[in-house]
Amino acid sequence: MRNPRVFPWQLAFIVLGAIWGCSFLFIKLGLDTLSPIGVAFVRLAIGAATLLAITAATKTPLPRGRSTWGHLSVMALLFCSIPFTLFAWGETQVSSILAGIVNATTPLTTLVAVLAAFPEERPTRERIVGLLVGFAGVLVVVGIWEGIGGGELAGVLACVGAVVCYGVVYPYSRRHVVSAKSNPIAIATGQVVLGALFLLPVVVGESLLGNPVVHGPISIATVLAMLALGALGSGIAYVLSFRIVKAAGATTASSVTYITPLFAVIAGVLLLAEPLNWHEPVGGLIVLLGVAIAQGRLHKLLPLSRN
Repeated sequence: MRNPRVFPWQLAFIVLGAIWGCSFLFIKLGLDTLSPIGVAFVRLAIGAATLLAITAATKTPLPRGRSTWGHLSVMALLFCSIPFTLFAWGETQVSSILAGIVNATTPLTTLVAVLAAFPEERPTRERIVGLLVGFAGVLVVVGIWEGIGGGELAGVLACVGAVVCYGVVYPYSRRHVVSAKSNPIAIATGQVVLGALFLLPVVVGESLLGNPVVHGPISIATVLAMLALGALGSGIAYVLSFRIVKAAGATTASSVTYITPLFAVIAGVLLLAEPLNWHEPVGGLIVLLGVAIAQGRLHKLLPLSRN
């Protein structure tokens, strides 16, 4: 990780896209044995253990100050506890493919939140067009013209709710936590540890109410999936993301969104034998087009004003 010649950021970029894209496969496998809240909690617990090990190995001090930990608590809820639970529950109703494609709208919800939170951020024509194109892409993804059943609609809404949480937490962290002096590994560790702690009483409460988080025999596939989801998706992925930001910048790091749906689709089709409707990848491409327009990546190709 420290020597770019040994582990170039371009390779880290692809690995990160694969990890986050395959996370929806791991969630689906975890649901074979665990409840949605169980998947979210185990994921965070393993991720917390992984990040704590990384902070110990790198001698990274955890954040200090009540104010910082207060903001980290908000981030833990919006970036970990709530969205991880919503995605897990959503995948009880929809395919991992659909969940992965919906996740690609994160930059669009982030843009909406940024425009609301930062008055200095102007709603340019590019951004408005990008949001409209992205919204149209979501409608194509779900095949709105075919109608959506109650269960599938609820699953899609749960995934959208998770993405909205991501959209809100990014500008929140930008305003209250992230700074030039902040250590990203320490921030990630703090929020993941808190995310697991917040879900612990929910897990205990479910068990006391007769709804145990484990509802079937624990298979090797489930164990491996949860280890990958926690250690990779909620642990190592943060380190890779920070490596890319440091080497190539935040804008390049954020563009990993363009490849995560690809890995989600490949994993769902090949490993879960999930059906792939034609409108899902087409809609996904439209969503990514909207993201590219909103981020100004296509301003040289499209006659859109940047003012």
